Amino acid sequence: MVMSAETRDQLEMFQKNEITEHHIYRKLARSMRASENRQILEEIADDELRHYKTWRGYTQKDVRPDRIKIWMYYLISRVFGITFGIKLMERGEEDAQDHYEKLQGSIPDIDVIIQEENEHETRLINLIDEERLRYMGSIVLGLNDALVELTGALAGLTLALQETKLIAITGLITGIAAALSMGSSAYLSTKSEETVKNPFRASIYTGSAYIVTVFVLILPYLIIENFYIALGFTMAFAILIIAFFNYYISVAKDVEFKERFLEMTLLSLGVAAVSFVIGSVFRSLLGIDI
Repeated sequence: MVMSAETRDQLEMFQKNEITEHHIYRKLARSMRASENRQILEEIADDELRHYKTWRGYTQKDVRPDRIKIWMYYLISRVFGITFGIKLMERGEEDAQDHYEKLQGSIPDIDVIIQEENEHETRLINLIDEERLRYMGSIVLGLNDALVELTGALAGLTLALQETKLIAITGLITGIAAALSMGSSAYLSTKSEETVKNPFRASIYTGSAYIVTVFVLILPYLIIENFYIALGFTMAFAILIIAFFNYYISVAKDVEFKERFLEMTLLSLGVAAVSFVIGSVFRSLLGIDI
């Protein structure tokens, strides 16, 4: 088949992407304990290898995989979860899909590959059973409650107490007690539901999400003397946590990012603003002078 230099370069790029993803899926499959997940990943890896061989039939050239990309997505998948890592990688291949469609009509096999990329692999990825996604509702519960309750409490305590170490210890005690309470509530709630989720694990995910958020939000008060600056950093950390978590959810579960991010941010900052005013009022009414 006679092809232009531009088309050949595109096919070699497709080859590189396919063989790279083949190695990523194969490497992830070897790390899986669950046989069902391992089988799904191996099937996707085989698809990618077959696509690579299809492109090689046109270019008559072997292409090496991108080793940096292999290790990057492997580590992302191991740290943040396999579903997040894979879907993040697939999002990065949207440009490749556009290039595929431009070659429709000139490359005989491209329609089959587009269909497999859009349907078969997507279906397989959605079949992956990952524990942290099964308990995502518990994580959302702990994270959201910690952000709303603790940002509000810290804002109120900041103006009421006006001493960073005192604010930190008060907020920490409040946060730990609330985390234990949330974990217990999650346990009882899950136990009363007809669900396959383990009540103990649900409580651990809820409590852990809460306690990690508590420590991040308290941190500025432990290292900064000025309580207004510490509050500013706490609010900034809260927004960063909201942004990261909602980005994670948007990738792993294919949901809208912007709406969820704005909703959680406005809720947390709104509660913090109201609490800040309440702290000022009670400080004046009670004549507190620390």
